[in-house]
Amino acid sequence: MTQAARDVLITGLGLVSSLGEGVEAHVSRLSAPGPLQPTIEAERFAPSFVHPLPQIDWSRQIPKKGDQRQMETWQKIGVYAAGLALEDAAIPADEATRAGIDMIVSAGGGERDPEVDALVMSRARGLDDPQPLLNELLSSELRPTLFLAQLSNLLAGNISIVHKVTGSSRTFMGEESAGMSAVQIASARIRSGQSRVCLVGGAFSAERLDLLTNYELGGFLLRDHWLPVSGRSGETAGLAPGSMGAFLVLEDAEHAAERHATAYAKLRFVAGDRGSREDGAFRKRLSRLLDEAGARDEELLVLSGATGLDGVTQSEAELLRQTYPQAAHRAYGTAIGHGFEAHFPAGVALAAALLAGRKIPAEAGGGEERPADFEPKRALVTGVGHVRGEGVCLMEAV
Repeated sequence: MTQAARDVLITGLGLVSSLGEGVEAHVSRLSAPGPLQPTIEAERFAPSFVHPLPQIDWSRQIPKKGDQRQMETWQKIGVYAAGLALEDAAIPADEATRAGIDMIVSAGGGERDPEVDALVMSRARGLDDPQPLLNELLSSELRPTLFLAQLSNLLAGNISIVHKVTGSSRTFMGEESAGMSAVQIASARIRSGQSRVCLVGGAFSAERLDLLTNYELGGFLLRDHWLPVSGRSGETAGLAPGSMGAFLVLEDAEHAAERHATAYAKLRFVAGDRGSREDGAFRKRLSRLLDEAGARDEELLVLSGATGLDGVTQSEAELLRQTYPQAAHRAYGTAIGHGFEAHFPAGVALAAALLAGRKIPAEAGGGEERPADFEPKRALVTGVGHVRGEGVCLMEAV
């Protein structure tokens, strides 16, 4: 006999972004009266913009200084946010309980040694054949443990060490699609009965010169003049990276009831896809995902994961407004920046928090986002990769 699908509940949220840390800080900032007021660093990385981390006392979730020292910032963000989610879900800290928690993480590559990078670039400039110099410097200047200590799956490893989460573990890499796949697989495991409770999420540190250089070389960054995501197009298009950590505790309804856990929202649908964006292919795939999600337009909050890059941002916005003309439409990247591997989990976490609080985020300045005065009962979150990948998540209030 086929086992009936289980209901998937979100029972814990761990959020860290430029808006602050924790659920209350984010809901308060997002729903404050007047136009949305994001926190933006415009000077330190000029002419680009970054949504920076707030001041964080890492010892609140990572008590051992030795653990803190061996983690770069992106790992500390993730371990901290994971701790917030477990704490928020009221999951006891004893090892026996947490051994039953499965974990799925979306993570990027480790941080680089910027001093060595600068040395290589300065000495190689103007050489006809820089390869011998590169080999010499990389073999003599890089510390041997640099990349070993920053492997992507060590974020999951550090969460296990610090928070005693020792069930099954897997890590997804692949920028935005990694976050979409992580949430999708975690939800599917619980729905099928393979997991009863799962910790899922990701982390991203935007304040890294190596990453900002990569994005600038690719022509992705918003420059010179700040605009909300919904207002970026043509010469004003671009993304603003945001430092963030977002983790969710997903739980089957029976397990949550057994421990008297309170849920933020019920997860109804999660799916992702990827492929070419030429000749309207992106719009066709996203339209299919929206059809499969089956969201009703009434009392619906739509949180778009659009980047602000030209073309795809406008295409997604047009499709969402045509499909859900009565919904409240907001681009969450305006508030917290673009978080790559962590972006989709952050959107899902924000939507769950807003549903539980019956809040609609303030509209961004500029007029592209319209005011809304209803209490949302459903939320649809999209994820749109800066190069490839798209995802949809539908949840409802409980």
